[in-house]
Amino acid sequence: MKKLSIAVLGAGSWGTALSLVLNSNDHVVNLWMRGEEQYQEILTTGENKKYLSGIKIPSSIKLFTDSIAAVKDTDIILLAVPTQKVREVLKSIQPHIKPHQVIVNAAKGIEQKTQLRISEVVEEMLPNQPYAMLSGPSHAEEVAINMPTTIVAAALKKDTAEFVQHAFMTSKFRVYTNPDVAGVELGGALKNVIAFGAGIADGLGFGDNVRAALMTRGIREIARLGKAMGADISTFAGLSGIGDLIVTCTSMHSRNRRAGILIGKGKSLQETLKEIGMVVEGITTTNVAYELAVKYNIEMPITEEIYKVLYEGRDPKDAVINLMTRDRKNEMEEIVNDSSVDWQ
Repeated sequence: MKKLSIAVLGAGSWGTALSLVLNSNDHVVNLWMRGEEQYQEILTTGENKKYLSGIKIPSSIKLFTDSIAAVKDTDIILLAVPTQKVREVLKSIQPHIKPHQVIVNAAKGIEQKTQLRISEVVEEMLPNQPYAMLSGPSHAEEVAINMPTTIVAAALKKDTAEFVQHAFMTSKFRVYTNPDVAGVELGGALKNVIAFGAGIADGLGFGDNVRAALMTRGIREIARLGKAMGADISTFAGLSGIGDLIVTCTSMHSRNRRAGILIGKGKSLQETLKEIGMVVEGITTTNVAYELAVKYNIEMPITEEIYKVLYEGRDPKDAVINLMTRDRKNEMEEIVNDSSVDWQ
C-alpha cells in the first residue's frame, strides 16, 4: 500500500512498539510524548528506557513534544495514551483534526467519569470522524522485538477497518477486521479486571486451577455485560476477548497481573502503584465495571469481589471464600436467552 503519515500520540511501551511496526511498513511516523526529559533521552540514546529498555528506536521515527505539530497533515492519528487521558489529548488537538484523518485507539479502558467507551468519547468530541479500535493479545515487549502477534481492527465501516488493517499489517503483525466496535472495546477493557484477579490469586499462592477458573468464569461476566451494552457475544470468543484474556492473565508482561500479585501478597494499593511505576488500567476499569454491572443489573461476582478488595479493603482471602461459597449454579446458564438449559 502507499506510504502513509501517522501520528502516534503516547510514547509508552505500546505506543513505542506500534511506532516500530508502522515504521517497518515504511510509513512516516511522528511519535509524540508529553515530557521533554523522555524526548531528550530517546533523541540522545535511541532508546525509550523507562518503557522499552534495550529496544532501539530508528532515527526514521520523528519525535515530537508538540501534539499539534505531530498530527499535522497525517492520515492516521493513533491514540496510545492511558484511557483517562484520551479526552484531554483529543481536546488539545481537536481544532486541528481534518475530516479525513482516521482516529485509531489503542487504549484498553473505559472513561471513568462518563462510563463511555473511547469510540463514544471520540464521537462526542469529533462527530462522524473515521474511527477504529486496535485490540487483542499483544504485549508491547514482544511486538517490539518482532515476535509474531495477531490483533483485531474494529470499525463500524468496513473500509475504515480495512484501511487500518493494511496500514498496520506486516509478516509478523497480523490484523483481522471486526465490525463489533463495542465488543472489541469492552473485551480489551474488562479483561484487565479479570487479569488483576488472576494476579491476586497468584499472590495468594494459588495454582493453575484457580487461574483457569477465573479466566473461564471471567469471560462469562465480560460477555454478560457486553451483551447488555450492545456487543455481539461472539466477539468475546475471539482475539479481543478470550485471546487477550489468556495472555493478560498468564504473562508477567501484564502490569494488571503483576499489580494483582502485589495486592495478593499484602501490599496496599498505593504501594502497588508505586512499585509498578506505570498506569494500571485494570484498577480504574474495575471501578467502572462494577458501576456498569449495577447500572445494567448484571451479575458479575468476580468483578464485585475485586472491587471490594481494591476500594473497600476486603481481605483477598475472604474474596476467594465468597466466590467459592456462592449459591450452587448450573454451568450452562445461558447468556443469550438468560435461561437454563433443560435437562433430558
